[in-house]
Amino acid sequence: MTTQTAGTLKITRVIAADPETVFDAWTQPEHIKKWSAPEGMDIPVSDVDLTVGGRFHLQMRNAEGGMHNARGIYREIDRPGRLVYSWAWDEHPDHGESLITVEFKAVDGGTEVTMVHSGLPDEKSVTDHEGGWTSCLNRLEGLYA
Repeated sequence: MTTQTAGTLKITRVIAADPETVFDAWTQPEHIKKWSAPEGMDIPVSDVDLTVGGRFHLQMRNAEGGMHNARGIYREIDRPGRLVYSWAWDEHPDHGESLITVEFKAVDGGTEVTMVHSGLPDEKSVTDHEGGWTSCLNRLEGLYA
């Protein structure tokens, strides 16, 4: 399920794995490289300092070799239930910093993941991020199908 409001995107998915496994997929560099870019892209760089105040850097590469760099700072880490971090694109400094909150809840069949991406600058950005995150979550879901 996806919900959009002004500057905010909310996506909920059930992933067929336990919360600890899904949390690790979201936070461990070797797992992030398998899913955290839209379909058709890969991740040559996944640097993670998983501490409150720690930084991350993801570099996504499209089929033509174009690079997209996302960076942020971890604000809250409550394994395996909740993760909060900032998000900013190197290529779009005018978009500023947004905030991602992810909650992981055990349910029958796996883990319900609810991701809220807030502070996006405009509706185009919300729509663009919806497409990107939906594609990423398809990949994550596929890892445990």
